[in-house]
Amino acid sequence: MPVLIRSAGRVLGPLALALPALLVACTGPQPPAPTPTDPGSVAVDAARDELAALAAAAQDRHMVAQYVYSRPGQPDRTVAFTSANDGSWRVDVPGGALGGAADVSMAATADGLFQCALPSAGRPEPSSCVRLGERDDAIPRRSDPRVQHPLTDWLDVLTDRRAPLAVAPANAPEGLTGTCYSVDSTSASLNAPLDVGIYCYDRDGTPTGVRTGVGTLRLAAPPGPAPATVQLAGPVVVDRDPLDTAAPPTPDPSDSPSAGTS
Repeated sequence: MPVLIRSAGRVLGPLALALPALLVACTGPQPPAPTPTDPGSVAVDAARDELAALAAAAQDRHMVAQYVYSRPGQPDRTVAFTSANDGSWRVDVPGGALGGAADVSMAATADGLFQCALPSAGRPEPSSCVRLGERDDAIPRRSDPRVQHPLTDWLDVLTDRRAPLAVAPANAPEGLTGTCYSVDSTSASLNAPLDVGIYCYDRDGTPTGVRTGVGTLRLAAPPGPAPATVQLAGPVVVDRDPLDTAAPPTPDPSDSPSAGTS
């Protein structure tokens, strides 16, 4: 019996010495628990990724399509959009210049960026085009109808994760279809990278509609196949300026020669 007691003592002795150390280790400072992820931020990031993917698909979506362009207080207009297989594009905008009195076509080709004046009631002359600059240059503000941006260069902004944008899922506005996202600018600058609004796309990247402060674009019918390249609406001339979007000022009668003045 004494032998058993001594053997048990040999076993319990080291355990008795180790037990306080284990208790100290268990009750000592623990690493902080990981901060739980905010479900809202996860949803926002997911929406930004989804919209970027759809915009990237839209950049690769070559087609011919017609869009109905609506603005409050103005009649609807049909905007023709062509995205050619070589990357060139053209957007014909009825009433896009001279305060709505002249039709214009905006186009970007390998030769540059162009504004073409189309025959219209306010400008019956034949079509002619003016080169505005290199293909990726900004259109001068005074000559920019802005209707073409959601279909062309604003896609670059939507795919750029560094752009100061806030993106969230949105319901499709009345008359629009597709998957829609609300896009806002987080920049304090007055020059936002794009117009805030609702941007909608089909799952293949086709822009199905856009609603911004400029107006609403709505896809009018299923798109058709794209041509190899776009053609300008007329010859390029160098002896005229591009048309302004604003209406020309009304002539002041006081500037006209008075009757009987030679």
